[in-house]
Amino acid sequence: MSNFQVSAGQPHPLGATMGDNTCNFAVHCPSADGVELCLFDKNTEEQLEVILMPAKTGKIWHCQLDNIQAGQLYGYRVIGENHAHMGLKFDHQKLLIDPYAKALSRPAVWNKTQYQGDSQFMIPKGIVQNPKSNIQQSEKPQTPLDQTVIYEAHVKGLTQLHPDVPEQYKGKFLGVCQPAIVNHLKALGISAIQLMPVAAFMPEPYITNKGLTNYWGYNPINYFCPDPRYVVDDAVTEFKTMVNTLHKAGIEVILDVVFNHTAEGGSDGQTLSFKGFDNSSCYLFDRNEYGAVDYNKYVNNSGCGNSVNTAFPYVLKMVMDALRYWTTEMGVDGFRFDLAASLGRDPYEFSSLSGFFRTIRQDPVLIKTKLIAEPWDIGHGGYRLGQFPSNWLECNDKYRDTVRAYWRGDKGLVSDFATRLLGSRDVFPKEDRSILTSVNNISYHDGFTLHDLVSYAEKHNEANGEQNRDGHGHNLSANYGVEGVTKDVKILAMRERQKRNLFATLMLSQGIPHVLGGDELSRTQQGNNNAYCQDNEINWLDWTLNQPKQDFLTFCQHAIALRKSSEILNHLNLKDDNYSLGHNVEKINWYRPDGERKLEDDWQNHNNQSFAVELCGPINESKSHHEHWLLVFNASKQDVRFHLPDLGVNTGWQIMLDTRYARWADQPDVTIKHVHMQAFSSICVFKCSVDD
Repeated sequence: MSNFQVSAGQPHPLGATMGDNTCNFAVHCPSADGVELCLFDKNTEEQLEVILMPAKTGKIWHCQLDNIQAGQLYGYRVIGENHAHMGLKFDHQKLLIDPYAKALSRPAVWNKTQYQGDSQFMIPKGIVQNPKSNIQQSEKPQTPLDQTVIYEAHVKGLTQLHPDVPEQYKGKFLGVCQPAIVNHLKALGISAIQLMPVAAFMPEPYITNKGLTNYWGYNPINYFCPDPRYVVDDAVTEFKTMVNTLHKAGIEVILDVVFNHTAEGGSDGQTLSFKGFDNSSCYLFDRNEYGAVDYNKYVNNSGCGNSVNTAFPYVLKMVMDALRYWTTEMGVDGFRFDLAASLGRDPYEFSSLSGFFRTIRQDPVLIKTKLIAEPWDIGHGGYRLGQFPSNWLECNDKYRDTVRAYWRGDKGLVSDFATRLLGSRDVFPKEDRSILTSVNNISYHDGFTLHDLVSYAEKHNEANGEQNRDGHGHNLSANYGVEGVTKDVKILAMRERQKRNLFATLMLSQGIPHVLGGDELSRTQQGNNNAYCQDNEINWLDWTLNQPKQDFLTFCQHAIALRKSSEILNHLNLKDDNYSLGHNVEKINWYRPDGERKLEDDWQNHNNQSFAVELCGPINESKSHHEHWLLVFNASKQDVRFHLPDLGVNTGWQIMLDTRYARWADQPDVTIKHVHMQAFSSICVFKCSVDD
């Protein structure tokens, strides 16, 4: 005898939806012979009841239960035939996670013994949610793109070692919104925090079997649930609290989302959710020589064993529902899409007019969010930088590589470096794309930190247990004489200068600057450029600052402030670019060190590593430029004598930033008229100054 009164309920909305003392359950499972709703004790997770869902409408099974309470644990079992060659993966012994669950009872952890046979005790359970939230959503900052500075962080890595984060909140959403963390972000000048994946995930079996974990979280099992690893007690409430607190501080929240694959792997992978409900529709499969679908071969555009078929209507709806849920209910401001080229496959070939892009663009909620693409995947034709719709921002690896190589001292890069500096318009053309389209980064989570970029010439990933074979080998890094840790004063000074050069370039470049969390603290991963499986001090931010680290943090704060203080430095609006109306630049001049304008041959000079660019704002009523800047770059190993543009009587060039100085306080407050000795490997930023 059931403790619940069961009725047919409704096919929509999908998931578990609470009403007045009732709950409607609905799940997409088109080819099953039956679907069982399983209820569990919230303390022991022992199975309490199994209810054969009494109704099916089209492809959706559904029922309504009376007398159910928020907090009830649940999952599903499917009755049907298992014919892998037909794409059917039904297995009644496998408990399945509701794809629309909004919270899970515990983290998902692979356990071979518990998975064999009945998987009930391995699989986390969905938690029925109370729709009446006590958390009032705060007003979103809606920061303009030209004032946006993104800070990429991991929930645990950001908070685990901070001395002022209470012990119970370390590694949790509630740790991210502690005053010490928020104040640090505000003092740095950050406008948005981009959190690495927070949706529920399960580390891959092969990683778990090695005694490691998928620390980064790029292996989802559900697109709606905050991962329980980051939760103290109530996932939804705590996530909302974090978002609201950050919003009140003027900081937006961007989520790194992974819709390209799931933790279920390929043909030999586990059945956790999608596979058990509708395997043939949720994933992409290869075609044989006759063009027929081969359900034994999963397409692997992600490199993780499978590829989610976002071109299929149900999957597209689920992804859009998830995005709207995180935006409206949870309050986030934007998304960074992992391997976003996969989302543009419709279903096999990429198109900027794919159903995914068209759907997201017409959505009145999502069109207002910040959308950032990682514009590639590993499949055929997967590199798509510059080919996303015009309302998208794109992570720019060309920017990263050019800036790294230029400051490393590689020659023949001045022309390319100048192009990256002014918004990569070869990739994002004028009039078609905003000059702010390029998301510029020097470092990202998947690679060297900024400090390691100037400390290691080679990757050192031995801790990952793959004999240092994993991770990218093309790092464009340098150690300046010694690999890794050293006490050599000259080497340390050079490394610090190069960090200032790289960070300053990031802030002086057109586009959206992306800062890897911890770079401002001179964080090291000990040369590991693929620390995805390191849940330890390799990844956790060390908040202990010695004098050089404090000096660099101060420099970063001033460099960000300088960018945000100028309309030209954060958003160059050119006369010949009709993407938007108006302009803030009268002319741009490029100079050689001798003060002459750069000619075409100068750009092609392989040995040229020094140049200056003058940014002249419109003329105001006093016959002077509204803003007038001169940026001088010298990546050579020698000091270079620069002849500065003549500004006339009673006018000179005031130094606003000079990377030769280890401490910001040592930077001289001087105005130069004609000639400046530009130090080797340095940047100097001048602003036109009128004498009193």
